Amino acid sequence: MEILGGPLFSVAGAGESHGPAITTIVFGCPPGLKLTRQSVQNYLDRRRPGSNKHGTPRHEADKVVFLSGLYSDDHDSLLAGPTLRVEVEGQESQTDGYEEGFTTGEPIAAIVLSTSKKSGHYDQFMGPQGEVRPGHTDLVKYHKSRGFVDIRGGGRSSYRSTISDVIGGSIARLFLQAQFGTVFLSSICQVGPLKAKRSLAEHFETLTRQNQNLTVSSEAIRDIEQTMSAAEIHSLDTDFAHEAGELIKQTRIQGDSIGAELEVVALNVPPLIGEPLYQSLKVRLMGALGGLHAVQACEIGAGKEIVTRLGSENNDSIRTAGYQSNNQGGLIGGVTTGLPLVCRVSFKPTSTIVKPQESVRKNLEEIDFELKKGRHDPCVGVRAGVTLESRMAIEVMNAVLMHQAQRIDRENFRLF
Repeated sequence: MEILGGPLFSVAGAGESHGPAITTIVFGCPPGLKLTRQSVQNYLDRRRPGSNKHGTPRHEADKVVFLSGLYSDDHDSLLAGPTLRVEVEGQESQTDGYEEGFTTGEPIAAIVLSTSKKSGHYDQFMGPQGEVRPGHTDLVKYHKSRGFVDIRGGGRSSYRSTISDVIGGSIARLFLQAQFGTVFLSSICQVGPLKAKRSLAEHFETLTRQNQNLTVSSEAIRDIEQTMSAAEIHSLDTDFAHEAGELIKQTRIQGDSIGAELEVVALNVPPLIGEPLYQSLKVRLMGALGGLHAVQACEIGAGKEIVTRLGSENNDSIRTAGYQSNNQGGLIGGVTTGLPLVCRVSFKPTSTIVKPQESVRKNLEEIDFELKKGRHDPCVGVRAGVTLESRMAIEVMNAVLMHQAQRIDRENFRLF
């Protein structure tokens, strides 16, 4: 069973890359959150194929439809969502999805239809004579499933399955923003050998130190979001973004792919959430972010740079006003300090490339592999930011609810 997050807030997903739809169920959102379909759609628009010219040429609208978990006495606004039509044995049924309402505490179900499928591109991977793409899941999934595997677009191994991550993460981040002003941001900071000169984490650390205030204003956050959205790729460093965009373009022309690193930062994080050991928020974040498709490394705070430091250099000094630096990335012993959560996540180059490679068929016969057809990201990191933000939001949301569960108030258990 695959569940993202949990045990109190979790996301379950189903659906393959070339299947009819991706289905998502979100468990554990407290009742009373005002949720609109468009507020979630905004995040899906950042993730969808075709949203950036340096990503996959596959284009999907990825329009979300909510089917449960919301209610409003204003039925006109509640039921103003997209219309679903299904024809079975010549009989057509239709229903209206939810457009906006309040969460009820019940599971929230959502569906996103897949409408841009070219399954014939994957015929070369069919059956025991099917060819294997080096670096991809073709071989291990075929034998794990005893041959009963969906080869179209990678099936569940496709990045398309992260639609569920973004839907669940959107709900979590909307709740956390409403309660604490928490905001999740990401910035591409390296593509191949090119490194950004401006750091998202350093920018906000400087800002909080100057203001002597842990809270970052919505205006400062909005300015940064606008800068990154306007860049050629989603990065705080616009000069780097332009140069990296050209590198990705040339890599695509050469039939190859390239890796990337992203910063993921959570601002205005409530302090004291997380556990000290087995449910440490550090463990949860490294698992959630490090477990995403194509991720090969995840660092927190200063990351591997700490190896070269002395304790006197790496410890974050403390005064009455709080911590004076953030080498620990907002976590001490797996518990939040209130400073920004800071992670860096490294993606390998996309496995599916046009260049010829040595490989095998699924029966282990050796071949010279050459991709015949397909539509793929030359740099998977270009579209990964919103998914990393979503996964971080899910883990922070779960930690908040776990923390609240330890604070029992008898007044919350009165009926009359």
